[in-house]
Amino acid sequence: MSSGSKEPELARTLKRITWQSENCLACVWFKPNDPLNADLFERGQCIHSKLKPYGLIVSGRDWCNLFTEVKQKQIDLIQERALRHEESEKK
Repeated sequence: MSSGSKEPELARTLKRITWQSENCLACVWFKPNDPLNADLFERGQCIHSKLKPYGLIVSGRDWCNLFTEVKQKQIDLIQERALRHEESEKK
């Protein structure tokens, strides 16, 4: 193989890596430890009825075949509840 004629295998492999879009952070069954500041690295419980008995702790970047997308309205409600709870603890 002459230099520059073919792309190295590692470079081709890296181009195929993509971020998943259906991860736990975007799932209705993900209950993060900190709903106000949750991100892909946040950990929390999976509360799906089939998985809850296992007490799974997952990160926002994990995923499974039971994914159900959380709607923005649900996220807003969860964050409002967390904010009220945080404010009541400060008093």
